[in-house]
Amino acid sequence: MGRVVLVTGAARTLSGRLLRRLRKEPDVEKVLAVDVERPRHHLGGAEFVRADIRHPAIGKLLVERHVDTVIHMDVNATPLGSRGGRAAVKETNVIGTMQLLGACQKAPAMRRLVVKSSTSVYGSAPRDPAVFVESTVAKALPTGGFAKDTVEVEGYVRGFARRRPDVSVTVLRFAAVLGPSGGTPLAGYFRLPALPTVLGYDPRLQFTHEDDAVEVLALAAGEPRRGAYNAGTFNIAGDGVLLLSQCARRLGRPTVPMLLPAVRWAGGALRSVGMTDFSPEQIRLLTHGRVVDTTQMRTVLGFSPVFDTAQTFADFAAAHGPGILPPHTLAHAVDRLQEAVRHG
Repeated sequence: MGRVVLVTGAARTLSGRLLRRLRKEPDVEKVLAVDVERPRHHLGGAEFVRADIRHPAIGKLLVERHVDTVIHMDVNATPLGSRGGRAAVKETNVIGTMQLLGACQKAPAMRRLVVKSSTSVYGSAPRDPAVFVESTVAKALPTGGFAKDTVEVEGYVRGFARRRPDVSVTVLRFAAVLGPSGGTPLAGYFRLPALPTVLGYDPRLQFTHEDDAVEVLALAAGEPRRGAYNAGTFNIAGDGVLLLSQCARRLGRPTVPMLLPAVRWAGGALRSVGMTDFSPEQIRLLTHGRVVDTTQMRTVLGFSPVFDTAQTFADFAAAHGPGILPPHTLAHAVDRLQEAVRHG
């Protein structure tokens, strides 16, 4: 018999793509798509199971269906559909993870656990190192929001790994995932007609293409490749960095520099009208930036992204159209300004 893989958060777009990808694996016999809402996307032959990971009934499902691999995708920054607001998201992230891990601990067939985490566990602060490695301890731990959720989730996962040493546990810390679907909070920010920025700051940013995110999740869920080892914690990001100002120019969107208190006020206003999830942690990212080292991803996990950071952003920008300042026009204007300055 082949592997039985269970994927949480199946109603999310990225999870749907992963479900379809897993069905192509020759050693996978069955894929169970778990969520409280029926996905709107095609599952590619995966079996949908309506279940809430916050409830103990998830344990019965793991045992009865002989699940040996769990990919925990239901750790997110924003709600989906009718799931409510921030409180409901936190409950799913934290309480849901606790219940799921408790169920995994009691499931005799369990052999592999993969958890989708985020580089937000490192926080964003003015005294941060230039580059974070997996062993870096954040100088200022996140005190709220999705970043705090991910810190707590990873803590519970480490506890599970100690209790079930026979289970291979992989934590993937993704830099912001972008792509044509653009379903993340940062994508919502980049779709604004004008981008609020913090006066005096131009942060460095990294991105992970959604195609690469699907592939590395599938890789981590399978048997390790020859010469690789897919248990542990890994930073996942495309090569290179972009400054926020470069992102704005490539989108053709003007920036609106503001003092930090004004940006916080603007973020609250945008959240209240539902335009984007401009959370305090996102404001910190857009102030101080965050860059991670991906050596372990390449040398240990054995994964090399197809898209670098610039290519990922270009693919996102192409899918969402130019802003009010077309990039080629803006580039010509900058060139003419530089030429005028050069010649006095």
